[in-house]
Amino acid sequence: MDLHPTIGALPVPANLLGESPLWHPQEQVLYWCDIPGRQLHRFDPASQQHQQWQFHTEVACCAARAQSGLLLALRDGLWHFNPTDDSRTQVSAAPYPQATERYNDGKVDAQGRFWSGTIHEPRDTPSASLYRWADGQLQRAAGDITVSNGLAWSPSGRTLYWADTPAHVIYACDFDAQQGSLSHRRPFARFTPRDPAKDLAHYGGRPDGATVDAEGCYWVAMFEGGCLQRFTPQGELLQILPLPVRCPTMPCFGGPDLRTLFITTSREKRPAQELADMPLSGQVLHLRVAVPGLATHFVNSP
Repeated sequence: MDLHPTIGALPVPANLLGESPLWHPQEQVLYWCDIPGRQLHRFDPASQQHQQWQFHTEVACCAARAQSGLLLALRDGLWHFNPTDDSRTQVSAAPYPQATERYNDGKVDAQGRFWSGTIHEPRDTPSASLYRWADGQLQRAAGDITVSNGLAWSPSGRTLYWADTPAHVIYACDFDAQQGSLSHRRPFARFTPRDPAKDLAHYGGRPDGATVDAEGCYWVAMFEGGCLQRFTPQGELLQILPLPVRCPTMPCFGGPDLRTLFITTSREKRPAQELADMPLSGQVLHLRVAVPGLATHFVNSP
């Protein structure tokens, strides 16, 4: 694998906090969210066309629907959104106190169920949860973390990965595809918290969004660590990919051959000197990789 790949940026304005990149295989475009900007973005690599839509509250993550359009997780609940005519329909209210919690990371499993975790914004207690949207019903599937992140499945679908960002830990869980349930949560990877007496150059970052490639390796964005890390299914660190930004947020595979790695990043509340030194902060980065990603799954629930 190329240890020094060429990293570019999409020709679009910078986001405050880009998140949830989604490659839509039917449209052959990339969607992503700007959470504090309350925006959904779409970029067509073939035409180089960029579109964006504004929403009334934070847009945390997005997923492609089997019927048409997208499913969005906003602070106030789940919404159907049709980019063609800008129609918006709420399908589920938020199951948490909106003053202190919101949806965060979200993905679709191979059976078409949408999973989205939450963030407990005070970050003082492990009060966040993981929810499952299936058959028009929202159910709490797991909890006891502070910031839900890093959702991804192994190629077999038998392992679910789930991270708690402030705790600096990624978990692996046994996943029952038939029941849509997880069990046997155990640490997959742990990271050293930042030493407040040292600057960021001495900090490896904390696990944010993630994806899995066709070899079953787990790619995770290390927020404030300025890199992606790639792990084997056994939790062995294979590669550290340095990035030209301090705060990557999530990778995803896309392109016709699923060998383009797109990476959303953040510039929200970053120091002025950091932004001057790292002008690509907030951009969507991209690079070519040797191992392709897995196919995008569609939400089946109405």
